[in-house]
Amino acid sequence: MPPIITVTNLSKEYRTVKRHSGIGGSIRTLFTREYVTTQAVDDVNLTIQRGELIGYIGQNGAGKSTTFKMLTGVLLPTTGHIEVDGLIPFKQRQKLAYRIGSVFGQRSQLWWDLPLKESMEILKTIYRIPTEIYKQNLAEFDEILGLGELLEKPVRQLSLGQRMRSELAAAFLHNPEIAFLDEPLLGLDVVAKEHVRQFISESNRRRGITIVLASNDMADVERLCQRMLLIDKGHLLYDGTVDAIKHEYAPYRTLIVHTAETYTDAWVENAELVESEGTQLKFRFLRSINPQQLIANLSTRYEITDLLIEEPTLEDVIRGMYEETNKQRKEQGR
Repeated sequence: MPPIITVTNLSKEYRTVKRHSGIGGSIRTLFTREYVTTQAVDDVNLTIQRGELIGYIGQNGAGKSTTFKMLTGVLLPTTGHIEVDGLIPFKQRQKLAYRIGSVFGQRSQLWWDLPLKESMEILKTIYRIPTEIYKQNLAEFDEILGLGELLEKPVRQLSLGQRMRSELAAAFLHNPEIAFLDEPLLGLDVVAKEHVRQFISESNRRRGITIVLASNDMADVERLCQRMLLIDKGHLLYDGTVDAIKHEYAPYRTLIVHTAETYTDAWVENAELVESEGTQLKFRFLRSINPQQLIANLSTRYEITDLLIEEPTLEDVIRGMYEETNKQRKEQGR
């Protein structure tokens, strides 16, 4: 089966007028235009298979939103080729709109002064959704997102969490093939986040919708996504599974052991003692080492009262990758 999304050598440049300070600078700018070129997305290549749930990761300004806008046809690429579900987004934007759903941060697709129910009915008309499917989808969305109590409220009266749940329902109302979600969990409380996470997971698992989730919350990506794309300053740094990035960039785990006595010279085969504080010992070991064997070996030497194996968080791994990338860029710049 061919990929549902194909991106080849995709780039996007923005040209802005260079401003000079002072009155003289303003006059200079008026008569002599100088431009500054910003490379928002730089030579990105990727394919996404039908039914995948992918995390699209990057710092603010890394190029995530620009990529989404090109994939949905809002922006025209400077160079490169995009194909989404067999369509070229900027050429066939209207046709593509019936096949995709999108949530772009604070940009609402709901009518501010109308009750939520009326916004949904307008979308039903726009997307030509059969009445039976419309009612069925609203019922299913209500079960996960709890929309029932919100339908009669004007959108402007909804809290951030309530509005985001409503935005997601609106984006999925017409049974899209693909959904682009740009920071849908930003600023939500714990309860609202759980509703949204469950809805995203169920939409992918039960409905088979291909979902690309842009987020700065690594916990959300780690929980929801099997595969992740990491972009930095327009460049795609990583494309692979969440487990693989940990194995490649975080090869060590930590075994924390609490003992009945204090040991100053504790040791065990295939692990390195990295910290000893009172009755707490910390050992670092490779992922290829069986932790059960380490614990068994330690138990023969020391009286253990408690233990814990710590995995590096995805956030720690990503931070390390950014630091290494920035270091390499500085060295190349010199």
